[in-house]
Amino acid sequence: MEFRLLGTVCVDTLTGPLPLGPAKRRSLLAALLLSANTPVSMARLTDCLWDEEPPLHARTVIQGHVSRLRALLVGADAPAYGVELATLGDAYVLRAPETLLDSQRFEELLMLAREQRGPADTVLMLKEALSLWQGPALTGTYASAPLQAAAHALEESRLSTVEQLARAYGELGEHHRAAAALRAEAVAHPMRESLAAALMTALHRSGRQSEALDCFHRTRRLLADELGIDPGRELADAYARILRGEGGPVAPGHTVGAEGPGAASPGPRVSTGTGASQAGRPPHGGTGDLGAPQAGSLLLHGASARGGPGGAQAVVPAHVPPSPYTAAGAPAPVADLLPRAPRGFHGRGAELTALSRAAAGEAPVCLVTGPAGVGKTALALHWARRSPAAFPDGRLFADLRGFGEAAEPTPLEVLREFLLALGVAPRRVPESVAGAAALFRSLTDRLSLLVVLDDARDSAQVRPLLPGGADCVTLVTSRHRLDGLIASDAAVPVPVDILEPPDGTALLAGVLGEERVLAEPVAARRLADLCGGLPLALRVTAARLAGRPQWTLAAMADELADERSRLSYLDVEDTGVSASLRLTVRQLPPDAVHHLGRLGHHPGSHFDPYTAAALAGSDPVTAGAALERLAAAHLVTEASPGRWILHDLVRLYARGLDPAAAPDALIGVLDHYIATALAAADTAEPGGEPCFVLPDGFHAPTATRDFTDRAEAMSWLAAEREDLTLAAAAARAAGLDDRAWRIILLQWPHVVWRVRDGWAPVLELALAAAVAREDPYAESRVRNLLGWVLTEEGRTGEAVAMLEPSPGLARRADDRLGEATALINLAIVQAEQGGLDLAMEGCERALRLARAEPDAHTEMLALQHLARMQLSAGRPQDALDSARTAFDLGPEHEEAARRVLLLSVSGEARLALGAEEEGVRLLDEAATEAESAGYDEGALRALEALLRVTASPDHVRRHTEAARRLTADG
Repeated sequence: MEFRLLGTVCVDTLTGPLPLGPAKRRSLLAALLLSANTPVSMARLTDCLWDEEPPLHARTVIQGHVSRLRALLVGADAPAYGVELATLGDAYVLRAPETLLDSQRFEELLMLAREQRGPADTVLMLKEALSLWQGPALTGTYASAPLQAAAHALEESRLSTVEQLARAYGELGEHHRAAAALRAEAVAHPMRESLAAALMTALHRSGRQSEALDCFHRTRRLLADELGIDPGRELADAYARILRGEGGPVAPGHTVGAEGPGAASPGPRVSTGTGASQAGRPPHGGTGDLGAPQAGSLLLHGASARGGPGGAQAVVPAHVPPSPYTAAGAPAPVADLLPRAPRGFHGRGAELTALSRAAAGEAPVCLVTGPAGVGKTALALHWARRSPAAFPDGRLFADLRGFGEAAEPTPLEVLREFLLALGVAPRRVPESVAGAAALFRSLTDRLSLLVVLDDARDSAQVRPLLPGGADCVTLVTSRHRLDGLIASDAAVPVPVDILEPPDGTALLAGVLGEERVLAEPVAARRLADLCGGLPLALRVTAARLAGRPQWTLAAMADELADERSRLSYLDVEDTGVSASLRLTVRQLPPDAVHHLGRLGHHPGSHFDPYTAAALAGSDPVTAGAALERLAAAHLVTEASPGRWILHDLVRLYARGLDPAAAPDALIGVLDHYIATALAAADTAEPGGEPCFVLPDGFHAPTATRDFTDRAEAMSWLAAEREDLTLAAAAARAAGLDDRAWRIILLQWPHVVWRVRDGWAPVLELALAAAVAREDPYAESRVRNLLGWVLTEEGRTGEAVAMLEPSPGLARRADDRLGEATALINLAIVQAEQGGLDLAMEGCERALRLARAEPDAHTEMLALQHLARMQLSAGRPQDALDSARTAFDLGPEHEEAARRVLLLSVSGEARLALGAEEEGVRLLDEAATEAESAGYDEGALRALEALLRVTASPDHVRRHTEAARRLTADG
């Protein structure tokens, strides 16, 4: 979940942005987010939503919008992210972690940029910060003075950041990039003199003096014409420097400093010798995934050299004492050569910053983890090469091949190469792992050294290879989490996830060229999505396209769109997603592999241990343990506590592990959903179960989730809505119609709770399944619910056609309660069309059927709607009597929706009978209960009734007279 203010105000979730609705509600959300975790008073919210005098019912409108926002957030599982919209007296507060708010992350990145030591790192941080902007701040909100002021402040911060980015580019000598960053902003803000001055300087230093001067004259004329003023000092000084030729064109890699234009900035010492330190380097191996060395390569690099007539001379760290283990008379060399830098590296600003933070600790061990092909090695090598001066005693690298085809090197083999690189004579290398590890720790005790251990299988493989110095940094990459290394050596985990779409398309452009990607931006974005943001998949796709220049990106995307063959298209020669995943799976125990293979057949988007157990034919405890093993190997991801997801490409691979199990897995998960939804509906609405007969051949799960109360049951139904729909669609496609309609109909408590949330399409799918089964019971029940939804959506004509056959179908199935429900729902539509007498007759028939069963739940339902119709027919006393009878049938804590509706009709009846104070009290109680329970429809009905009262002339006159009397008395 992510809250966005830097662009259109929205709430992004895994399933897309939440439907926030009108601008007032979006403005309310913006006001709360601008003061996240701080109470915002009703007065402040009113100022944000209305510029002029607010309406009399402003408080009611705000309460309605808050109620809807709260419902949207709960429906999107916001509490799992630590998000809560709470009421505090006369104020509201939106509690949320700062990491979920783009404006907070923007400020954090600006702070990090200020802390960077070099301009290259500053550029990375600032670009990452600016990438968060998706348009003008607070787009889509009402243009009130407070929100406009906030938007202006955010925009000012963005423009300042662009100017800082340009200065950082200038420090790097990349003045053409500085000019490109500034030009668009200078056009959009033509009278911002600081932008114009910065652009002139950048253009001048990149050799484009005429453009720089033209920029000055355009800005000068605009200032004179629009404001009647001359250029300020900053703009005039920039113009004068250009005319004097100061700070002229500067080559990339140089800056303008005290020594004048073009003076070279100091950099790391470069080895130019051709002696032993050069000739003795181990040869480069070819590279596999993301620039990682091929299996078998172990690169340990020594002897930085200075060229001269006498050949290379080894550089000895002055603080390293002589060692009896070094070759006779030879000083210990500096190990300073890593594998080549990864090509086309993009993004990863947050991960690079996290590595830098972790490396700043004492004797740190940084643990880069992530799934196969996500770019762990590329990240590690890119970071290791960014600051060579940070490790004056060198950098060691070893490919541990924990997940490779070739055999792993033994710890002794790795340590031997490390010790030789540090100058230990071959005959002095101990022959035991313990002895070699002890010597390695001793030699590195006073060194500042980087050790990169790539592709580690487990913690035990890493521990003997850790250096001993407090100034040493160890960087470990692994597909496993290596929790043991975190526990024993305080390793700092730096998880690596998939690339965001912009970085994915940038990676494609790095291989294919920007022109080819810019020619098909939509297809490029689609390719990035189909590759799931996995760098390995993107590189394989780019490699296939590079070898086929006649292919369009759209054609490649169409090819990858077919799930049946996608993985085969993501392999080239011995590199690819399938091969990489196979190496990971090979390390798993059989039980974890079995569960992974069954997860591939899951029709939904997420799962918990109960779902995994149903798919695999196991129990939740066993499934939970398997999920932990799969998560440790980064094959599944725990998106929130107890809620797991599969990457699309992993899902396709898993499906191929056990293809014959698809039918059993589908039946298992469908029956799991039926059993769990039955339990949820029974907890949410005791005694109101709409379908109690289990389907033929029902496979009872080994365990079913228990729900402690209604709130927990409703939360499960809301969280699982999408997956229940996907499961029903899969059941329908597989010819399992008896499961399909049950899975949908069992969500009826959630349908009632959120009746206007677009339920019609999925209920139509249920109706098609019931008709296909020729099941009158199922068809009647589905028609009842769908007809009511259509009524609430204002589609009364369609509702009548849907509901008219329903009572007869229920009678055919001998379903008296279904017939009663059908009569009630049909009566509601008849009342909407003006047939109140016919509608009340239908409700009374339903009441008799319910009492004959007997069934208090259905009787209360009939009384609730009968009371509403009696009120509409001008019979308020009858309506009040019906509501009282309904209240008497159920306990005081009757579920919130029914209680709110009964309170509302009682309040309106009291008002019609002249008891205004009692009526307003009941309506206010209904609105408060609905708001606290998150029942939007009930809250709106009660608030609308209150508005009708407060807007009436009699009410206004009475309250005005009362106010005058109070004033006179005062």
